[in-house]
Amino acid sequence: MTFKKTTLAAVLALMATGMIGMAHADITIGVVQPLTGPASGLGIPVKNGIMIWPKTIAGETLKVVVLDDATDPTTGVKDAQRLVTEDKADVIVGSSATPVAIPMADVTAEAGTPQISTAPAGLPPGKDKWFFRLPQSNDVMAFAVVAHMKKQNVKTVGFLGYTDAYGELWLKALTAEAAKNGIKIVATERFARADTSVTGQVLKLTSANPDAILIVASGSGAGMPQKAVMERGFKGKVYQTHAAATQDLMRTAGKDAEGTFVVSGPATVAEQLPDSHPSKAAAVAFVQGYEKVYGPGSRNQFAGHSADALTVLEKAVPVALKKAKPGTPEFRAALRDALESMGRTVLAHGVLNWTAQDHWGYTTETGVMLKVVNGAFKVEQ
Repeated sequence: MTFKKTTLAAVLALMATGMIGMAHADITIGVVQPLTGPASGLGIPVKNGIMIWPKTIAGETLKVVVLDDATDPTTGVKDAQRLVTEDKADVIVGSSATPVAIPMADVTAEAGTPQISTAPAGLPPGKDKWFFRLPQSNDVMAFAVVAHMKKQNVKTVGFLGYTDAYGELWLKALTAEAAKNGIKIVATERFARADTSVTGQVLKLTSANPDAILIVASGSGAGMPQKAVMERGFKGKVYQTHAAATQDLMRTAGKDAEGTFVVSGPATVAEQLPDSHPSKAAAVAFVQGYEKVYGPGSRNQFAGHSADALTVLEKAVPVALKKAKPGTPEFRAALRDALESMGRTVLAHGVLNWTAQDHWGYTTETGVMLKVVNGAFKVEQ
């Protein structure tokens, strides 16, 4: 009798502490980012932002596993494979390099693991069931760029972009939007991320004498083509994409960045947003939290994605927990469903509404046009 009472008391105590029946399991967050290589200027801010996340979501402890994809697709795939097989990750955040995020998607789809991409990576229709994007789509950002070009009376444009998926997706978006607005693309040149010179390409572009040049590059890689264009004495307008909305542009291009127009999400210019902007509060909170740790001026487009990843997980995880426990296929499926059906969600980078038909989610009001003035980003009015 004493043994039975003791055993029952022990069981009740264990149940009270959650060790039987209601056991808590860590939520494993896999992070794959380019911490080295050409896209490191994008991945490091994401990693830094994740490092200041809270330790729990919905009462569940977060286990964060960070891996470096080195801006290499093969490495990124190996990282994703390790996370889904060894770490049993409940969700993977990454990569910020488009050429890495795309092949990773095959791994996460096969494993049934949600992937929250911090790169604006395009996948063929129907291939993104497990793949959600935090960056704004190139189509949405091209809408803002071309609208600004039209206001600036740009009639012709030259394109200078990466040879990879990011460059090609931007060219496709620019071509479609320019055609709608009577703007003609008069020259198209490409370069590899690892290239150290684009002199030949710039000579061809400037000889076409466009009113504007759009440079499609990312992070610290955006400075080299920017300098090349300006050093050739180009007098037209220069535009950069949201992958260049970081201080690396000014750091690497110096005075040659002055006057450049850059499209971005609202998080980079939180304080400059009007009070009526839906993302102002979230953007200001991100900037204050991030720069308290990493210093004034450390914010950028990609750091903002880390804050937005936390926001969507804090909304989706409690819903998924009602259906299954972390570390199981059922939880991963429930988390995917929760992300897809969470509805209107205000982020630092805009208003998101993922649906079964749309894993991009942002509207055309999202893009904010910035101008580099005295080495800083200023909102274009």
